[in-house]
Amino acid sequence: MPTGVALRDAREQLFDAAERVLLSDGPNALTSRAVTTEAGCAKGVLHRHFADFDAFLAELVRDRIARLDGQAAALRDAAGTGTVAGNVTAALTELFGTVAVAIVGLVTSRDELRARLRATTPAGIPLLTEATAMFASYLTAERDLGRIAADADIDALAPTLTGSGHLLFADRKAAPPRAEAVLQVVAAVIAGVTGRS
Repeated sequence: MPTGVALRDAREQLFDAAERVLLSDGPNALTSRAVTTEAGCAKGVLHRHFADFDAFLAELVRDRIARLDGQAAALRDAAGTGTVAGNVTAALTELFGTVAVAIVGLVTSRDELRARLRATTPAGIPLLTEATAMFASYLTAERDLGRIAADADIDALAPTLTGSGHLLFADRKAAPPRAEAVLQVVAAVIAGVTGRS
């Protein structure tokens, strides 16, 4: 194992390596050794930057949750443009077409990690909870614009969209769902609150 090799932005390189391990081998294969081997660095590099492996994993999840802020802003900005179903379909595909499904699997498989994330996400499953808030914010903006019925139950629609999207993308072994399949589910969920938007 190489030692003494300078890493630029070691945190990001370690996070990226962890994602590659997650995507290729799943949450059970994610160990500090697997991450540092994938990153091409000595195991001590991880422990220089993080108190322990669960602290590393918690920061990885928090970092990926923080990335949702940009996606949430873009989705809110899309309110009033295109179609509601099209915008939600694109957001679900962007969200779950990445490492998010593997991150959710990681969080649900590690009790210590979930406990550490409770400070950031006190209820629900980290990443899915924040994704639900993203969809709620967008749907509220669309409701304010009159593209969704004024009596639409955003508190029911947002988690339904998040959960449905997660289920569509959850099989890591199969090819991702086609855009038409995602759109069909989204359209079914929002059919009662919007016409053809």
